[in-house]
Amino acid sequence: MKKISDLDQNLVSLFRRGTVIPAMPLALDEKRCFAPVYQRALCRYYMEAGVGGIAVGVHSTQFAIRNPEIGLFEPVMRETSRFIDQWSGKTGKKILKIGGVCGKTVQAAAEAEFEVANGYDAALLSLGAFKDASPAEMLEHCKTIAGIMPIIGFYLQPSVGGRILPFEFWREFMKIENVLGVKIAPFNRYCTLDVVRAATESGRDDITLYTGNDDNILIDLLTGFDFGGNQKRRIRGGLLGHWCCWTKKAVEVLDKVHNIVENNLPVTPEILTLAAQITDCNAAFFDPQHNFAGCIPGIHEVLHRQGLLPGILCLDPEETLSPGQSEEITRVHDAYPHLHDDGFVSANLKCFMED
Repeated sequence: MKKISDLDQNLVSLFRRGTVIPAMPLALDEKRCFAPVYQRALCRYYMEAGVGGIAVGVHSTQFAIRNPEIGLFEPVMRETSRFIDQWSGKTGKKILKIGGVCGKTVQAAAEAEFEVANGYDAALLSLGAFKDASPAEMLEHCKTIAGIMPIIGFYLQPSVGGRILPFEFWREFMKIENVLGVKIAPFNRYCTLDVVRAATESGRDDITLYTGNDDNILIDLLTGFDFGGNQKRRIRGGLLGHWCCWTKKAVEVLDKVHNIVENNLPVTPEILTLAAQITDCNAAFFDPQHNFAGCIPGIHEVLHRQGLLPGILCLDPEETLSPGQSEEITRVHDAYPHLHDDGFVSANLKCFMED
């Protein structure tokens, strides 16, 4: 069993303070085969941008890597871990390695064991396979995986495979040992409050909350939650698909949030304007107009334009940009030059790509 106490405690402290953790895309070539050189380049990009961790094998990496006919789960997880270690050894920069864990308990346990063996620090635990299960069954599943490695709870929005989970589920979840944090990603303010209130009422300060609400990133990070008791709570960082592109600017935005929170500075109208601009960008990337059909290829398109991916192909040939989505990405890119990191990528792309 891998415990939180077994992890690099400097990285745990960084996670507790709040950091940027991009949910990593899958690099595919023109034949829809794994493109390791570009996967390696993404690892380097994120680490040089200043992230505190990378999440692999999650929704942005495409859950279909687990399909037997595709067979990419183990190669992608193994190689990405190796790429991170290589760059860490070269630069001295260490980050948390978070692996997605999916499926019913037998599958999820096997994935967790594989991730421990390949140097991952924590599992981001998807409950997408438990759509018809009781909360009690889901909690037993969570306890089993937490018995293998530290877990990060995951409230995934229903439109991409999640389900609505009651407050009572999260209240009980907060009692599980070896829980590092919770990624709150229901894209729903009521559901978000359920998780924050459950964490607050638990009294545990060793469970750190992260936003996965890509449509409301900055407001989540700026809000101090107070439910009328002695305990107050904050969402500390982001584990986000949105932050897997324009990542250097995401790190700068989170630094700005930390400065505001830690120095008790006012939340200015300019910050609220920035929050709306970030959400506008997310609408272009994630394609809510078409029920998020283009969310993964949208991110691919942004990275492809910068040279960090060879194309926008997904494992499913039907998964591509929605009508008008490319034009929307161009619009937000041009409207908000302070939110993209083209200059940073351009200056470093050769280094990211070289052997």
